[in-house]
Amino acid sequence: MNCLVTGAAGFVGSTLTDRLLKLGHKVRGVDCFLDYYSRQIKEENIKSALDSKNFEFIEKNLINDDIKTLLAGIDVVFHQAGQAGVRASWGEYFRTYIDHNILVTQKLLESIKAVNSKIKLVFASSSSVYGDAESFPTTEFALPSPVSPYGVTKLAAENLVSLYASQFNLSTVSLRYFTVFGPRQRPDMAFTRFCKKALVGEEISIFGDGEQTRDFTFVDDIVEANILASQKGDKGAVYNIGGGTNASVNQVLNIIKNNVGKLNLKYSNKMVGEARKTSADTSRAQKELGFYPSITLEEGLKAQLKWMQEVLSSGRSFPLE
Repeated sequence: MNCLVTGAAGFVGSTLTDRLLKLGHKVRGVDCFLDYYSRQIKEENIKSALDSKNFEFIEKNLINDDIKTLLAGIDVVFHQAGQAGVRASWGEYFRTYIDHNILVTQKLLESIKAVNSKIKLVFASSSSVYGDAESFPTTEFALPSPVSPYGVTKLAAENLVSLYASQFNLSTVSLRYFTVFGPRQRPDMAFTRFCKKALVGEEISIFGDGEQTRDFTFVDDIVEANILASQKGDKGAVYNIGGGTNASVNQVLNIIKNNVGKLNLKYSNKMVGEARKTSADTSRAQKELGFYPSITLEEGLKAQLKWMQEVLSSGRSFPLE
């Protein structure tokens, strides 16, 4: 299979790239190295992939550059690129979210339509489209109601993906990721901050009371869902992808404490735009994709702590945003 991975130097994109290469697929990766966090971190993410003869990396900004040339000979596009982060989506920086989450997706869809409408597109959506969901566990048929500008842009992009399937017969699938964690997680994300600060004995800041709960999903399970969706996903379908472990932030911190030792915690005000609870009903993904998460929260946190310890021991710079 010939694959195009957008956002190939990012957290999920690089992990997916490594898995595809291990399975024997050819991968063309593209990334524009947005300055949301350190380029050095992203370059480290793709270091192993660059050693593979089956990997071609292209540095390109999809909002400005031609996409059609990237699609030559491609069977599946894994669209992982986008501007991430809830906190930064408020204010003037919102334009970046419009460009990289909505406009790039529309441009990619138009390019697939023009080049080869048989190319399969797997789009990385987000549980942020639900906001404070009306029911738990939340099904794909719940009314989306984002509580952050980031969620608004992910929902708009997802709607475009489904629209091109219904109106132009493109083969598209959207996956709503629920709180992804694991090695290579972005430096601004909670688990990365928790792990690094726990290991070096620094104060850990918690937004809110720590009782907010999430359906935490290990990155390898997200990767598996992408691969299954590329093979089995129904045209225009949307699937929840969750880890099956609903836990509070305080419970996560207790797991880290059990692995590391005493933690220095400081609680502060709740973050604006943060949902109180998320919980995925993944029955559709189970039935139609054969998706079942295989990594528990405890196992995943141990893997992330091990990775962070390796980063710290290597002496590599890993600034937290």
